[in-house]
Amino acid sequence: MSSSFTPSGEGATVIITGANGNLGAVVTKEFLDKGYKVIATVALESMKKDIAAHEHLEIAVVDLTNEEATGSFVQQAIDKYKAIDAALLLVGGFAMGNIEATPLADIHKQLTLNFDTAYNMARPLHKHMLQQNKGRIVFIGARPSLEAAAGKGLVAYGLSKSLLFKLAEYMNEEAKGKNVVTTVVVPSTLDTALNRKSMPDANPDNWVKPSALAAILEFAVNGVATPLRETVLKVYNNS
Repeated sequence: MSSSFTPSGEGATVIITGANGNLGAVVTKEFLDKGYKVIATVALESMKKDIAAHEHLEIAVVDLTNEEATGSFVQQAIDKYKAIDAALLLVGGFAMGNIEATPLADIHKQLTLNFDTAYNMARPLHKHMLQQNKGRIVFIGARPSLEAAAGKGLVAYGLSKSLLFKLAEYMNEEAKGKNVVTTVVVPSTLDTALNRKSMPDANPDNWVKPSALAAILEFAVNGVATPLRETVLKVYNNS
C-alpha cells in the first residue's frame, strides 16, 4: 500500500476495540462496508456472537487492561497482516459523581477503563506505525474533559478522559515529519436506546447518531483526512 489511504479505505487494515458496544458495532459495520479489513476486539468469548460474521472481519478476545496481553495481540496482528493502518480505540467506561462523591478508587477504576485500555493499544501501535511511516490512531474523548461545567458532576470520568488529549499531543509531537497522526474525537450524547430510557425528557434529535459518528471516525483515518494534524473533532450536533 501507499503511504496514505484511498478515500474508500479499500484494503486498509484497522483495529477496532470494543467492537460489540453500541458504538463499536456501528463503527465495525461502517468500516466493513467501506472495504476495510477489520480486527475487532471484545472482552469476553461470549461477546463474539454480538458481531455479525464477515469475510473481512476477525474477532479477538483481549483484556485491554493487561499491558502484556494487549502487546501480544498487537504483535500477532502485525505478524499476520504486516501493516496495521489505523486503530479506533472505543473501549471505555462511564461514572457519575462530583468531587465530594468520588473517592480515589473510583478515579482509578475510570483510569483503567478509559486510559489504560487506550494506552496499552496505542503504545505498540504507534511504534509500528512510525516504523512503517503511515498510520492513524483515534481516541474517543469526552466533553466533560474539555468543559468544567459539563464535568463537575462526572469527575472520575472527565479526569480519566482528559489524559487522552495530552497523550495525543505527545504522540503527534513524536510523529512530526511522518505520516502518523493521532486524533481525538469528542462526541456529545449518543442517540442510543439506553440514553433515551435514562433521559426521557431530553430531545434525542439534538444528540449524535452512532451512524453519523461512525462516518466521522472513518473520515478521520481515510485519505481525505491525510493533511490533518493534531486534530480534536468535536461532534456535538445540537447538544
